[in-house]
Amino acid sequence: MKNIIVLGAGMVGSAMAIDLSKKHKVTLTDLSLNTLNKVKQKCSNLETSQLDVTNINALKETLKPFDLVICAVPGFLGFNTLRAIIEAKKNVIDISFFPENSLKLDALAKENNVTAIVDCGVAPGMDNIILGYYNEQLELTDFECLVGGLPKVKKWPFCYKAPFSPVDVIEEYTRPARYVENGKEIVREPLTDCEYVEFDSVGTLESFNSDGLRSIIYTMPHIPNMKEKTLRYPGHVEYIRVLKESGFFSDQPIDLNGTTVSPLEFTSKILFNEWKLNETEEELTVMRVTVKGKNKKGQIEEVIYNLHDEYCSETNTASMSRTTGYTATAAANLFLEGLFTEKGVFPPELVGKHKACFNYFIKYLEDRNVFYKKTTKIIS
Repeated sequence: MKNIIVLGAGMVGSAMAIDLSKKHKVTLTDLSLNTLNKVKQKCSNLETSQLDVTNINALKETLKPFDLVICAVPGFLGFNTLRAIIEAKKNVIDISFFPENSLKLDALAKENNVTAIVDCGVAPGMDNIILGYYNEQLELTDFECLVGGLPKVKKWPFCYKAPFSPVDVIEEYTRPARYVENGKEIVREPLTDCEYVEFDSVGTLESFNSDGLRSIIYTMPHIPNMKEKTLRYPGHVEYIRVLKESGFFSDQPIDLNGTTVSPLEFTSKILFNEWKLNETEEELTVMRVTVKGKNKKGQIEEVIYNLHDEYCSETNTASMSRTTGYTATAAANLFLEGLFTEKGVFPPELVGKHKACFNYFIKYLEDRNVFYKKTTKIIS
């Protein structure tokens, strides 16, 4: 049994803490005492502690007795929090999905003899793990990930609910989208290149460009075609583009009758209630990961992993919390069991490339009823 601290008690952070508490001693921290108390009522095994991660000295002091840190803070706090964890010489699994390049902390992690596995959710996360594994099996030419978290009941106008803050969702709609085509990095506006895609049990969804490739642009530069697109119910993109083009996502303050207001903060406040995912509200996660390349027989092989996961009524756990959180807790356990011991900053593709680690992730998730269904076909 190890001593683990989880930073952030949101829907995903709390799910991870509860899962880890089955085998380890776990302390869950958050700035909100109310949030901590609610999670404590669901799982009495947890220790809880109020913590402000922006107080770097207090954060480093708090981390001292722990064997492993799980970082689940909001994206805008993620990079500085991860840097502080590494400076405190603590091994860490991170799902904060910050916009900065995590590999910039690699030298610091090596200097402090730290293992930091970052971006370890569903996407980025499990799609990277699949890519990393098949990069060892095939001479890859193509990678595509289509992914989205969706409410089971569509509510007009957005037909969307989020298990995390609207600011983090809006970041997905405003950050330039990078993909790789014919070996060249292409930068496009997000919410572009919309396509309709069919999924079993869901029907038609629309996909659009978003900046989801992240680390693999740097770690897999030999793959000539790579793309990640976000999935929503049809119609969602049009409403979001109206808000975006009208200036509602701008972070430049405006004057309103003598009061300075940030349009982005205002919009986030409005959308918080509209997008808030209630604790027992049913939702689902859909993902399709496709890799294509030449196998050892010289054949062009295409491998597809499909995920369809829904809210778990037995444990009252959201699908996005399960698919994201359990990928991270799998990483935590495989690290603690000694399957991955390298030092530095590692995106999931650099962990999943190891067969034992890849198989560990798949089995760990299956044990928690999260299933990736694989199909393979020879194209030529």
